Amino acid sequence: MLLHPREFEYFAPKTLHEASLLLKKHKSDSKVLAGGYSLIPLMKLRLASPKYVVDINRINGLDYVKKAGNTLRIGALTRYHEIEYSDAIKRSCPILAETVRGIGDAQVRSRGTVGGNLSHGDPANDLPVAMLALDAEFTIRGPSKQRTIKASKFYTDVFTTALRVGEILTEVKFRIPGTKSGGSFQKFERRAGDFAIVSAAAQLTLDNQDKCKYVGIGLGAVSSTPIKVQEAEKLLIGKVITKDAIERAAEKCKEVSSPTSDLSGSAEYKRDMVKVFAQRALHTALERANSNKK
Repeated sequence: MLLHPREFEYFAPKTLHEASLLLKKHKSDSKVLAGGYSLIPLMKLRLASPKYVVDINRINGLDYVKKAGNTLRIGALTRYHEIEYSDAIKRSCPILAETVRGIGDAQVRSRGTVGGNLSHGDPANDLPVAMLALDAEFTIRGPSKQRTIKASKFYTDVFTTALRVGEILTEVKFRIPGTKSGGSFQKFERRAGDFAIVSAAAQLTLDNQDKCKYVGIGLGAVSSTPIKVQEAEKLLIGKVITKDAIERAAEKCKEVSSPTSDLSGSAEYKRDMVKVFAQRALHTALERANSNKK
């Protein structure tokens, strides 16, 4: 088995504009290097063999967690461990800290980046699932303009995203959950830190009558892309969330999933696990929302 990449030309631009121009010039022959924990293993196995590698780590201003009014903004080069230990995240959006704690080990979390994880397009990655539950938006910068796209529109196929030639994901932003909000990320894995066999995330907010004012549900590792389960969300919005309502929503999650059989289990088994873990995520999110009355 090959464990070293093919030869490539390395660039370390100092500005986003320079990086975008390099990516535009070399098109499909180029790859962005951020944390490297997604790209480098693929290059070693020669599953990816870019002729040009554009390292964006020397670009200033992409590593931050900022609260702006009722919006939280996270830069693309923010490392997992910064999310894990950020006081701002723990106070305003603890589901993200919970999510990154299950990614790899401490070494991976010290180097892996938010933007790299989200841009990789792996349907078994954890962060995209949480971003779908939060209804996040991604800011994308190209050579000549900037645009914003919903997380639910970003993933188009296996390892394929809406990024165009020359574009780089630069920021994630989402509305900070308010009073009586709770979130939960649940992951079915072989060992701690492994890629998910099934994952589910739920974020919800209750109104003063304990009716569901907002709910977001995301699934991972059970389709060609991470899934935002809008059909299940519609079953809960505007209603008091009961045990039966959660079971119906989880059943809908099972229906929309399309896992494949592999060494981790049959497709039928995984669909059953989708329902189990969606229920767990929703029950835990509801419990946390009811306890969060600040």
